[in-house]
Amino acid sequence: MKLAVNKTRSLWWSISAAIILVGIISMVISTLNPEIKAPVRPGLDFIGGTRLQVERDCTKPGNCDQPIDINAVRDVAKAQGLGDASIQLVADKETKQDNGISIRSKNLSPEQRTQLLNALKEKIGAFDPNKDSIDSVGPSLGRELFTKGLLALFLSLGGILVYLRFRFQWDYAIFAIVALFHDILITVGIFSILGLAPTRIEADSLFVVALLTIVGFSVNDTVVIYDRIRETLEINAKQNNTNRPIADIVDDAVDQTLGRSINTTFTTLLTLFAIFFFGGETLKNFSLALIVGFTMGAYSSIFIASTLLAWWRERSQQPTPPENVESVAS
Repeated sequence: MKLAVNKTRSLWWSISAAIILVGIISMVISTLNPEIKAPVRPGLDFIGGTRLQVERDCTKPGNCDQPIDINAVRDVAKAQGLGDASIQLVADKETKQDNGISIRSKNLSPEQRTQLLNALKEKIGAFDPNKDSIDSVGPSLGRELFTKGLLALFLSLGGILVYLRFRFQWDYAIFAIVALFHDILITVGIFSILGLAPTRIEADSLFVVALLTIVGFSVNDTVVIYDRIRETLEINAKQNNTNRPIADIVDDAVDQTLGRSINTTFTTLLTLFAIFFFGGETLKNFSLALIVGFTMGAYSSIFIASTLLAWWRERSQQPTPPENVESVAS
């Protein structure tokens, strides 16, 4: 069965545009939110400060009988001068009950941490010292991580553009980069939405690593399809079949590589879902970003990059002989 992606390309473009638009709206709302002040909720790696995560000791009789009142926790934080701190409940891995608290605030001295923990103990119960976690990051390190992450991302996009220009023609390279921006925008947009949602998902330094990985995966899939398009153009030229519509050639190339794209993405996603569910808290957001990005990478290679190329060739009325003059001569 032929997929014929170009016959319904307006549908694929509409789906992508809708998802990107929702993500952009979320990023604007997130930027205007005084608690976040960024397109995505920044993690401790970027903004600096102190994050305390504590969990009640449920081995003590009556210590976990009542659920934690998050408003009471906020009152304690305000009394300690931390009214702007970000506070959320954390589920106990064993009981799945919200017996833990995560507090992200400005940098706290050891004395301030002790005072805060003592005040919380009086209000909500004793904590398990074996499950306490305290992280501190300076704001200068956060800015450096953010700057270097963005620089690495833009350098990788520039390198990919140069590589694709030498391997293909300019229109191939440009639409491959458009597909990459499509994948990055959707991934960032979904994280922005999840940062505003009750999940309050944050973007840390691993999020930038995930974006770089997504770029590499997506361009690899696009190059495979573009290679097949170029090969089909050369075959048609040798057979003097230069009047064949470019949309049909692109559809054939997509159909021929569709199984490979789906199988590669599916097997990769199996591993990522395993990391997401069993890899621990530190890798959960990283694997989630890759799941979203890899899925969008396969989607954009099949439905966006290929259809944009066909659309452009149709509009420019560019003939469909091979990309390589030597191939015609032979």
